[in-house]
Amino acid sequence: MNRLYPLITVIVPIYNVEKFLDKCINSILEQTYKNLEIILINDGSTDQSLKICEKYACLDKRIKIINKNNGGVSDACNTGIEISKGKYIVFVDPDDSFESDMIEYLYKLLKRNNCDLATCNYFVTVKGNKRIEFQTQKDMLFNNHNAIQQMLYSNGIETSRWAKLFKKELFKGIKFPKGKNYEDIAAVYKLFLNSTNIVSGCKVKYNYEIRENSITTTEFNESKFDLIEMTDKMGDEVLCIYPDLKKAVLRRRVYARFSTLNHMLNIKTHQKEKSEIIKFIKNNAWNVVSDLNVPFRDKVAVLLLEINYSLYKFVWNTLKKYRG
Repeated sequence: MNRLYPLITVIVPIYNVEKFLDKCINSILEQTYKNLEIILINDGSTDQSLKICEKYACLDKRIKIINKNNGGVSDACNTGIEISKGKYIVFVDPDDSFESDMIEYLYKLLKRNNCDLATCNYFVTVKGNKRIEFQTQKDMLFNNHNAIQQMLYSNGIETSRWAKLFKKELFKGIKFPKGKNYEDIAAVYKLFLNSTNIVSGCKVKYNYEIRENSITTTEFNESKFDLIEMTDKMGDEVLCIYPDLKKAVLRRRVYARFSTLNHMLNIKTHQKEKSEIIKFIKNNAWNVVSDLNVPFRDKVAVLLLEINYSLYKFVWNTLKKYRG
């Protein structure tokens, strides 16, 4: 691939990930798309992450290292966006990795379909077990309305910033919220709204690793409530622009509350918040179950909770143990 291809910026927010960083950086350096600007944002790491970054910077002049005080993932990503020189931007979490042709695949997909944003499918690895989380059978083209609808229903388009290629211009006026978990939910939908056309590729090109101390697996703390806050803010703004997506927004609100509830099943604190979450789900149970677009797993969860909270808790804990 020659230098006539436009510069693409790869942004990697890094904080204490020395065990995973070699694999991540190597997957970037091995990309078949070569005209890259690789920005490694060292967000105040206290382990050997910075030394690993410096090692690779000596080997490849495309790498830039930015050292900053710890400000969280959002702050690191915002810093990378601000200094990026690429026409396009792609993100990778430092414990994840790319398939060798992911960037080339997304770029060609985007250009071929004259789109502002391209996304692909991904592998999920949990405790060494690798699976395809979701895979479409063919490439799909969407306007921003339909793409957001698919995202709200978790139908092949995710709220994550990774596994996507964005035109840099989409980020004008958009930042990830500093100090919040689930930061992607608060920003990625806005990038969809700024897009005219979006393409979802059917091939699996990103490797998503779920590790023990990630936000999805850590024990409950109050920051888990950020998921509901971020989701509700997204829903409110989407409804202001597309009020016809009321059912889809409701599904996502219920989904966020189920995800939060699942972290609370085995704790004895925050009973008031737990009760409010359960009440919200039950009050909207019929709307979820009767919506043909809602995933089957959501409907099963609603019905189990309607029957008995203890039954739902037992089924979820059993499933969690089975899936690892």
